[in-house]
Amino acid sequence: MSELKVVEIYTDGACSGNPGPGGYGVVLKFGSARKELSGGEAETTNNRMELMAAIVGLEALNQPCKVKLYSDSKYLIDAIRLGWAVKWRENGWMRNKKDPALNPDLWEKILNLLDKHEVELIWVKGHAGNPENERCDKMAVAEWQKFK
Repeated sequence: MSELKVVEIYTDGACSGNPGPGGYGVVLKFGSARKELSGGEAETTNNRMELMAAIVGLEALNQPCKVKLYSDSKYLIDAIRLGWAVKWRENGWMRNKKDPALNPDLWEKILNLLDKHEVELIWVKGHAGNPENERCDKMAVAEWQKFK
């Protein structure tokens, strides 16, 4: 069995208004290789863009990898680390008996992608000088500005 490739993925999402036009930015790093991805939607939320960034980053991998995924989104990090997203799925995408979980379509994609890779989720403070997080933020903002 071959050793899994180690990839770093930095992600960020941004939105002007919530909901409003939104964008995401992704930086993938493997050894000395680097790839940047970005996109956006005319009407979305910040949380959806944070989730899309993670999805796009993980979908860019063409084989199972050992991933360090960096995000400044507590929504993303905590829902996975604390098992909330798995519980929501087990409960038919309900957070509790009366409140539906938001963004079940994106959570389903993320959970499926997490099954394909060994992912370590790492929270980084946003706008705190992390160069890759700052780059992702710039790409995300540039994407939502296209909808103005």
